[in-house]
Amino acid sequence: MDNREYLFREMPVQKAVLTLVVPTVVSQLITMIYNLADTFFIGQLNDPRQVAAATVSMPLFVSLTALSNLFGIGGASKISRCLGRGETENAAASASFAFWTAAVVSLIYGIVILLAAPALLPVLGAKADTYDYCYRYIFWVVVVGALPTVLNVTMSHLVRAEGYSRQAGFGVALGGVLNIVLDPVFIYGLKLEIRGAAIATMLSNLIAALFFLIFLYRKRKSTVITLDIRRYAVKNRIASDILLGGLPSFTMMMLSCLSNSVLNHLITSWSTEAMAGMGIAKKIDMVSYSVAQGMTQGVLPLIAYNYASGDKKRMNKSIGVTLAYTLTFSVTALIVLYFFAEPVVQLFIKDPETVAYGQKFVKIICFLCPSTGINYMVIAVFQATKQRTQSIILSVLRKGSLDIPLMIAFSRFFGVEMVAWASPISDWIALVVALFMLIPFLKKMRKQSEVGGRTEQIV
Repeated sequence: MDNREYLFREMPVQKAVLTLVVPTVVSQLITMIYNLADTFFIGQLNDPRQVAAATVSMPLFVSLTALSNLFGIGGASKISRCLGRGETENAAASASFAFWTAAVVSLIYGIVILLAAPALLPVLGAKADTYDYCYRYIFWVVVVGALPTVLNVTMSHLVRAEGYSRQAGFGVALGGVLNIVLDPVFIYGLKLEIRGAAIATMLSNLIAALFFLIFLYRKRKSTVITLDIRRYAVKNRIASDILLGGLPSFTMMMLSCLSNSVLNHLITSWSTEAMAGMGIAKKIDMVSYSVAQGMTQGVLPLIAYNYASGDKKRMNKSIGVTLAYTLTFSVTALIVLYFFAEPVVQLFIKDPETVAYGQKFVKIICFLCPSTGINYMVIAVFQATKQRTQSIILSVLRKGSLDIPLMIAFSRFFGVEMVAWASPISDWIALVVALFMLIPFLKKMRKQSEVGGRTEQIV
């Protein structure tokens, strides 16, 4: 039994969870830091127009993450289940399908955004004073950067599916560190301002993608994760399992983009400073979001592997341990952000009006921390165990079906300042539904583990 198989099958659950989760959380936090770095360095120009432009452009960039999740998380879930059943050929074909399909789709997406930008950006909230800044940003980040951004994240999911969590974390973190280093060089040194931030992000993702390509080439004789296009296949439910497996995460991210676009449109009608404040608030909230995403992405292969291999007891223990870690952090994040909202916003920009809006929005949005963490975990459980209906329902509840109507209603009846409450309210409603779905499922899995009579070392 090699080290990776030992990790999935025999390693004490708490240690296995930490082994998979810690590198992923660290890489997500570094990614979050470099996302914050863009806003931070742009904010130091003390120009609310450029901060607002980055905020307006963000849904288009987040859509790239949605594509990465469609093929990366879907592929990782499929590969882990294949390995749990000993189907190495199907695992290899799944990796090839996920990689090459993601590459083609990302190229098409970049071309579409380039052609649609003049009509699309005003819809997203770009005004006369921010349009040029928006276009400069999305050209480098979304048009030129589509392929490396999608492949970087997709490959990190794929290598994590085989237990290479540390290497996956390093690759993602590499892109984050490079972006932090390159941002001031391009923004201030080369005096490119917001365009410089975009170029720095594109180059960072390109270098991170190259790291994964080199890693997989060196491991080509010992890993089932292959990029060989000759192994590309759609048979044995490879295409459907990957696309359906990644669909909840894709749906959630795309609905998040739609939700953010509606939010931006409502806020930008108020003032540029309000838009800049909201952009900063949402970036700050990414701390809890990044940890929750790192927890779920890290533990998903462990859940999928043990579900496929029939070890439901180990699977349940993995879920419980990860939920406890997630909840502890998210509650702490809520408390810190609520009581230190104003000084945290002031780290990004000194404009008094923008700070006033930003700290108000932070105090509202921070209530997403606990609900987001648990919702992401529940969705990951259902993705790993092929419970697709539940995953889709929760994804749609979290973003799109509830928060957009609430935003419009709050804006109309209570004023734009109340719009920020729509996301926390809808997310907590989704949490209640998630628990009603998860608890019976875990009870069912527990009964199956008792019938199977399997035993394991828990600690």
